[in-house]
Amino acid sequence: MEGDCYAAIDIGSNAVRLLIKREERSGALDKALLLRVPLRLGFDVFPKGEISKKKSANLVRLMKAYAQLMKIYDVSVYRACATSAMRDASNGPDIIRKVRKETGIDIEIIDGRQEARMIYNNHMECTEDRNGNYVYVDVGGGSTEINLMVRGELVSSGSYDIGTVRMLSGKVLPDAWRRLESDIAALRERYGAINIIGSGGNINRLYRMAESEGAARGQMLGIDSLEELYGRLSPLSPQERMERFGLKADRADVIVPAATIFLTIARLTDADHIYVPVRGLADGMIDSMYAARRATGDVPGE
Repeated sequence: MEGDCYAAIDIGSNAVRLLIKREERSGALDKALLLRVPLRLGFDVFPKGEISKKKSANLVRLMKAYAQLMKIYDVSVYRACATSAMRDASNGPDIIRKVRKETGIDIEIIDGRQEARMIYNNHMECTEDRNGNYVYVDVGGGSTEINLMVRGELVSSGSYDIGTVRMLSGKVLPDAWRRLESDIAALRERYGAINIIGSGGNINRLYRMAESEGAARGQMLGIDSLEELYGRLSPLSPQERMERFGLKADRADVIVPAATIFLTIARLTDADHIYVPVRGLADGMIDSMYAARRATGDVPGE
């Protein structure tokens, strides 16, 4: 007999995702549904400070659709989290109240450290060498979350207002880059060599592009390969990237800023590759709900 069904709604600056996983008899969680809709909230928020009426209405429509899908899949536990764009939007709280009233879905606005810790918890089991030093880097539309793991223990978490949509909007402040550089320099001085675990749709896509050309394997993307891809993508317009590389419109513009962020962090850490486990915030949200249920003993079939 199957167990509970869990859902996570990740309201990011570029896209809004619904992930549903079902507990199998073995106790493993199996993906039942993944949807991604590019609402691109950050393109309103970062230049204007608020979410437009049109995108607010579209978010409500999307939450209604997600609420119905969760009923169809018989979801028993869910969590909806909004990150950088909603954090920065002056009308974010009003939109959340409207969503709750019209759909019944409660949205949490989580801060950068909460986001980083959820992502870290999700990736701990993915780390191949638990005795090494890793920065787990999640590049989103509005922010970049960085966790440092030393010998399997989380020792540092940081959130930086440097994201792909924010970069395209020209709203990344010089202080954000300086703080990132200073923090990583301090970590290097204290802990020495640091490897990178990468997360986010863009690094996943870059990995698959390199993999298709035989330049990446074993979930490892070499920095040389990433630099080569960046050199081919950056001179092109988003339309040309779509035509030459088969990218979707909402990926074609943000993929170059994402590569810039990862290459900057690789330079600062002196890493020669990025480990890409292809899991994200929504996975971390579901894993934390599942772990909490098991810890309380509220697990079907037990």
